[in-house]
Amino acid sequence: MTGVKRSITLAGLAWAMFSFPALANDPLSAIEWLEKRPKQIVVPLSEFPQSNTIDEPAVAGSVVTPQVTVSPLGAPVRAAAGLLPSNVTGLPRTLWQGSDVETLTTLMSAIDVEQHPALQSLLYTLLLAEADPPQTDQNESFIRARVQKLLELGALDPATALLERADPAHVDLFKLYFDVSLLNGNAEAPCEALRRNPNLSRDFAPRIYCDALGQKWDSAALTLATADAIGALEPLDVALLEGFLDPELFDTVPPVPQRPTVLQFRLFEAIGEALPTSSLPREFTATDISGDAGWKPQLDAAERLARVGAISENRLLGIYTSRIPSASGGIWDRVESMQRLETALKSGDPTAILKQLKRAWGKVKEANLEVPIATLFSQDLLRLPSTGADADLISRIALLSPDYESVAQRETSDATLKVAQSIAIGEPEADSTVLISAAIEAGFSGSGAPARLSEMVADNRLGEAILRAMALTASGAAGDSAALQSGLAFLRSVGLEDTARRTALQVLLLERRDQG
Repeated sequence: MTGVKRSITLAGLAWAMFSFPALANDPLSAIEWLEKRPKQIVVPLSEFPQSNTIDEPAVAGSVVTPQVTVSPLGAPVRAAAGLLPSNVTGLPRTLWQGSDVETLTTLMSAIDVEQHPALQSLLYTLLLAEADPPQTDQNESFIRARVQKLLELGALDPATALLERADPAHVDLFKLYFDVSLLNGNAEAPCEALRRNPNLSRDFAPRIYCDALGQKWDSAALTLATADAIGALEPLDVALLEGFLDPELFDTVPPVPQRPTVLQFRLFEAIGEALPTSSLPREFTATDISGDAGWKPQLDAAERLARVGAISENRLLGIYTSRIPSASGGIWDRVESMQRLETALKSGDPTAILKQLKRAWGKVKEANLEVPIATLFSQDLLRLPSTGADADLISRIALLSPDYESVAQRETSDATLKVAQSIAIGEPEADSTVLISAAIEAGFSGSGAPARLSEMVADNRLGEAILRAMALTASGAAGDSAALQSGLAFLRSVGLEDTARRTALQVLLLERRDQG
């Protein structure tokens, strides 16, 4: 229980950090997404496996000159940028130092924990942690990998804030800076930086766009003509930029690429041919969250982003309840059911609440949104008088929330819920009728953490080891019991008790469907 209590303390620190008014120059105060991060993670520094203790003599017998690494002033600060300091995450500054940057970049790019909300939360914490970069990182490639992963998840606000902390008007970061600013709908800052220092980008398209944005039409047109003449631009970029510069002469819409660049996406929008984001990568979905494109695209975007933890559950609920549905079927039924549930909860009528809960929970499961909805309503539901199947439903929902420990003593005859209750207190008891329970019990037995991952921790490769353990756990949840056991055992061995418990509960209780 100690690990969980410590995690609650750290969650409180994180909440306090992002809830009180910040100084005017502090960008964190504007990030609504971070309100509940990190609430599932604790890595007590005192529990990290340490390298062999050195018993040094009182007087050294010789002097050894250490190897000195030289780097430009300011580079370490940029590369170590983060939004969450060590006293909030519990992660050491040496999190990444011993790892190879190419290995970390590959691991971050490949990791897929979309089906596992607890692991998602851990991934965000790793991406946003303040920590020294790998010693092999000489050109900000690691911070680029972190920002790119945040964009892949659709977490646009944290990606923006992380870049701002890293001084993005730099040749190694400018492309990401430009793209993120375009997605935010405000390219003025990177364009001004590019006008001051054209060497920030070798690509002509941003220069032309920025000149046009600054109403330097002649310069933009001349640069476009020159770039087209020497073949320095893709035909699609030429066509879109021509339409952007002179809409009256533009009469043919170019074909839509399978994966447009961010600039192409915005140029299609500028010429009146906005691209639907539903079939595009999640980073584009974030542009619909404001609702400028209409409520339906905003709802689709909110669900898609909430599914991977890129927006908070409170923001999802706010979008669900912002208007009255004017249609039925699909997402509209889900919206209506959530609105009815919230109304019933405000009424305080247990019968009405339970009636609406059953319908709403079924709709939520169709969209793989059980965890954010459970997080929103578990405390209210646990206060309801209930018995039998109604009580079991409430228990199942609360076990998927941060309040999972409070469910441990509730009465039930359901075998799966009994296993879940034992996981909630960190003492899983397998049941022969619950297939995955044996692997979970073995993962919590106190042994079984892969030796190679433990060795990484001793070599200042903790972050790499956690990423590998997350991938192992996710693959184990898909049916590899040995991998699940090993992944859970390692997470617990480095103090990630809350993450291990919530992951095990989610593997046991969630029924996942393919979602876009």
